[in-house]
Amino acid sequence: MHTEYPLFLNTVLLGGTTEQKLSAIAAAGFQQAELWQQDVSESDGHAEGVRQLLASLGVALTDYQVLLDFDGVAQEYRASKRQQAIEILDTAVKVGASTVLVPANTDSGCQQEKIVEDMRWLVAEAEQRGLRIAYEAMCWSTFINTTPAALTLVQQIDSPALGLVIDAFHIFALRRSVADLDKLPVEKIFLVQLSDVAEIPQADQLTDIARHQRLLPGEGVFPVAELLQTLRAKHYQGPLGLEVFNDELKNQPAEQVARQAMAALRQVIGG
Repeated sequence: MHTEYPLFLNTVLLGGTTEQKLSAIAAAGFQQAELWQQDVSESDGHAEGVRQLLASLGVALTDYQVLLDFDGVAQEYRASKRQQAIEILDTAVKVGASTVLVPANTDSGCQQEKIVEDMRWLVAEAEQRGLRIAYEAMCWSTFINTTPAALTLVQQIDSPALGLVIDAFHIFALRRSVADLDKLPVEKIFLVQLSDVAEIPQADQLTDIARHQRLLPGEGVFPVAELLQTLRAKHYQGPLGLEVFNDELKNQPAEQVARQAMAALRQVIGG
């Protein structure tokens, strides 16, 4: 299929072993995968084995994830969180990823005044390893929960190794619009994650629906077509794919679900 984007699937949609998930992703025609720490730790060969498997399947990594609650971490956890960050960055290198996904801190103890300092440190560590940081404003993040807020941080740090994740869920679940992308330079969009929902969640449902009940794009109420139009207008040509947490689909055969995911993605792209 000709498309202007490298297409990816996040392994979180699929059940089975790491090998079964990645094989299903390849068989469905995805060029890339988003890989979790658990995918590596659950694999027999760990990082090296996963790297070899990806190479044999011809699947590249969109990113390796996820470093949670890092920016603005409370002082008593800072040293251990930085150690965790280094382990994730080093594993990303071993597994062959170029990008590590880092969501904005969701902890109530997040120290807003430390966010820039922490992210500067992380970006410097990533640069030393030839990695990029894809920063994601999640709709329940403590301080940085919108794309414009995340862009402000990215512009403050001003490194080619720091850009943003654009996740349809986190924009539209807050009843925000594609206007959030108006001032976003295309080179700062590192990847785009699509999903959908049956109805816009209430505030107290956000995390539950996000982690268990997302739908494939085109099956719900999100203005996915409008988001794609906005990306095309910006001449975005980076990775585009699906991050769909869905308990029901995860329990079905991985190859069947991966094919279904590709069909949904092709449908919304129009390819």
